[in-house]
Amino acid sequence: MKRGKKYREAVKSYDPNKAYSLTEASEIVKRTAKAKFDESIELTVNLGVDPRHADQQARGTVALPRGTGKKIRVLVIAGPDKAREALEAGADFAGGPEIVEKISGENWMEFDKLIATPDMMKHVGKLGKQLGPRGLMPNPKVGTVTPNVAPAVKALKAGQVEYKVDKGGVVHLAAGKASFEARKIEENLLVVLNAILKAKPSVAKGTYMKKVTVGTTMGPGIRVDVNLLKNAIDEAKKTRFLA
Repeated sequence: MKRGKKYREAVKSYDPNKAYSLTEASEIVKRTAKAKFDESIELTVNLGVDPRHADQQARGTVALPRGTGKKIRVLVIAGPDKAREALEAGADFAGGPEIVEKISGENWMEFDKLIATPDMMKHVGKLGKQLGPRGLMPNPKVGTVTPNVAPAVKALKAGQVEYKVDKGGVVHLAAGKASFEARKIEENLLVVLNAILKAKPSVAKGTYMKKVTVGTTMGPGIRVDVNLLKNAIDEAKKTRFLA
């Protein structure tokens, strides 16, 4: 693949064959952001699991301490009282079955996250073909199917993100913006990586976290030294930054 001039310049600013500490990688990734827009910080983690087996899934949610750096549009599908509660908590849109019909009939998708109360899932379930491919289908495992809509809305607005291992055994997610200070980037990454480590399936054998790479939307990937990463997480726990 032929790379652009800015990409090639970014690669020259570090050693692509070296694995760096998370602190170093956070500084490098900020330096390699060359696009005209505020690029996302992209985290890629290769795990030693077989996602074909239900007991080797790694999935959950985690609150980024420094936020996502982007405005998250939250839709809540609930009855009248819960919809009102959601709007008061900061939801951008809220409604009942009429919202489901709007999505179904008009292909209206002007939202980034969807929360639904359990009683509304009989309606929301009909939207599987539209929501599923976009990763928007509510799921009780990640707290988006809940009767407690207000806390769920506030969590998403504050920077809660979902991580999930894909069919190839890889977790990929955005963990902030290139405009963040390097230390804030590092703190977000530390929290996510700690959550992924804690989510290790009990039946997983061998090396669990095999490879960690961090990069920007348009930039190259910087390898993170997994052994140094574990030490960084242990140090963060001593300072109570991590639970």
